[in-house]
Amino acid sequence: MSHKISVTGEKKGINNPKLAAMLRRTVKAALSAEGVACDCEVNILLTDDEGIREVNRDMRDIDRATDVLSFPMFDLVPGEHPDETDADPDTGLVPLGDMCISVERAQAQAQEYGHSFDREICYLCVHSVLHLLGYDHLDEGEMKRQMRSREEEIMSTLKLER
Repeated sequence: MSHKISVTGEKKGINNPKLAAMLRRTVKAALSAEGVACDCEVNILLTDDEGIREVNRDMRDIDRATDVLSFPMFDLVPGEHPDETDADPDTGLVPLGDMCISVERAQAQAQEYGHSFDREICYLCVHSVLHLLGYDHLDEGEMKRQMRSREEEIMSTLKLER
């Protein structure tokens, strides 16, 4: 697959080529694990707590910071994937959607949970890719259990288990 994964650091000090490469690998691993069989485009915005708070307020009318936000292009259900017919005619890529990750929050959560920053930021990225593919966790039911299970399976393929 030839996916286009754009990683943009919004705030000073967040533009890190190593981090961008790691997130690109993570998106590709998640798409592969989910069986996505078309070339996709995903945009990742890295920011801090204030930056993600602004996005959350502007896009969702929720005035607080969070760790990750996902903005899917399609209304999918888990296991359903877009295909070539959904591709942008100019690029030939299927625009899956956008994600916004607070690097500041990822650093704090890594410390709080006692694991590495790499594990935490990749977990947030996998979580977001699954949202782009139709997974959700609005309640404590089966859908949340399914999403958590997929997250951990994908994290294992990345050698970033708990």
